[in-house]
Amino acid sequence: MAIEILQPKPFDLVDSKILIAGNADGFESHLSISVSDGHDEVTGTAHAGSGSIRQFQAFIAIPDDVAFTFNRVFVTIADDSGGEDGVPIPTVTVPVLYGPMILDGYAGYWNHEVVPGDTLSAIARHYYEDASQYPVIQQANQHIVPDPDLIFPGQILRIPRDS
Repeated sequence: MAIEILQPKPFDLVDSKILIAGNADGFESHLSISVSDGHDEVTGTAHAGSGSIRQFQAFIAIPDDVAFTFNRVFVTIADDSGGEDGVPIPTVTVPVLYGPMILDGYAGYWNHEVVPGDTLSAIARHYYEDASQYPVIQQANQHIVPDPDLIFPGQILRIPRDS
């Protein structure tokens, strides 16, 4: 058995309601979903349809009182109907970035294409009217901007926005 997660993609910037969708092979199954940062965990379930290729889709709502410590969380899908005869249960994990831990009131993001001369501080000043907010932009793009002093023309950055 195999599980393919189509949504979210690795390092997607997600909100408190996470859409999870994908494909699995085999027959009807029950899927367990967990979202965790290693300190707290939110769980849910989904069912995949019958046939040789099963599609699944589910939402998992992260409560306001979740005690995540880190903004990088992991979405894990496990096929509970697999794993017979000593075979491990099919499991897939995708790292995502949890927007509400990056920006209070997170409500999505804008895309910004870096042009020559851009800095994270200048971009923060443009979007937030406050250059000191550049860490928000770096954290939302930590998989492509490990150093806030190194951004490159042509990069597409996600700029978190609030409601």
